Amino acid sequence: MSSIKTPQRYDFVGSFLRPKALKDAKKAFAEGKISPEEFDKITNEEICKVVAKQKELGFHVITDGEFRRSFWHLDFMWGFEGVEHKATGNGVQFNGELAVLDDTYLVGKIKAKEHPFVGYFKFLKQFEDENTVAKYTIPAPAQMFQQMIVPANVERTREFYATNEELIEDIGKAYRDVIKQFYDAGCRNLQLDDCTWGAIVGDAAKQRYKSLGVDIEVVKQQLLAVNNLALEGKPTDMVITSHICRGNYHSTFFTSGPYDSVADYVFAKENVDALFLEYDDERSGGFGPLAKVSGDKKVVLGLITTKKADLEDKAKIIARINEAAKYIPLERLCLSPQCGFASCEIGNKLTEEQQWAKLKLVKEIAEEVWK
Repeated sequence: MSSIKTPQRYDFVGSFLRPKALKDAKKAFAEGKISPEEFDKITNEEICKVVAKQKELGFHVITDGEFRRSFWHLDFMWGFEGVEHKATGNGVQFNGELAVLDDTYLVGKIKAKEHPFVGYFKFLKQFEDENTVAKYTIPAPAQMFQQMIVPANVERTREFYATNEELIEDIGKAYRDVIKQFYDAGCRNLQLDDCTWGAIVGDAAKQRYKSLGVDIEVVKQQLLAVNNLALEGKPTDMVITSHICRGNYHSTFFTSGPYDSVADYVFAKENVDALFLEYDDERSGGFGPLAKVSGDKKVVLGLITTKKADLEDKAKIIARINEAAKYIPLERLCLSPQCGFASCEIGNKLTEEQQWAKLKLVKEIAEEVWK
């Protein structure tokens, strides 16, 4: 088992653009032109290729590119008892584009079962070596909590959970079970992807919750509670990190706003080992909130955007890293893109070559900063 831990000085979030062969295979499978076995074979082959590319670039962390899922968050939720989904053409409005997502809702109490993602991790783990470690990405417990209490779902959810506190309790318990499944499968590096904090920053979020008659401070307390409940009793030799994002769909975003209003919760009190933070443009605000990061948590600065193909100016990125180091020691900082390249299978608006160029830049800058 690899002893390498995340995050690394140069790192990445997890998802990669789906190659044409995988897209074609998925379409053929959906149309009944190839069997499940043929589709799995092609998927496995494409995962082998994307892992090889990560190693070729010199990264010490590998993922499966999230090639086995359609959505970065919903597919994972479907792996629990009590959760159902349906493709209806509905979705969430992003900046100028509708993110089309499967309706995902409760049909019973949430319980853990043998989760398919653990099997996916086992396939990835075989590629670990003395230079690399496998990281797996799953949505944060808070993401599942929020999914079940959005206005379209809250009525269904109340059939099974009279209060949010009861829902939080079951989500926390189910996640603890699945985290143990990952651990037993040999996973020592797990990442929780979390858009919930990014969705409640900024004045627009404050006004939205006010119009709904919901106290936004209570929302923050609930997000922190469900995440920390899921992390209770986690193995001491398992690194669990959190990636915080403001939405990433086809190069668009969901929300904007600085971290100031949530730093006292997620930066100061969430019991993860490191934070992957979106900082690729002005929508994320300044670095001041980093002073609230507690203990010896590491912070991975997402300064390289995955939303555009243009390569960042190296000197400007180094200057921003040094600016962040005024609030948190440089030795606790790392560098990565701000998000994945394909949070959903539609992917962002750049090519695979441009994607790899971004990762090369991350590595070059990190090696210059942390010599």
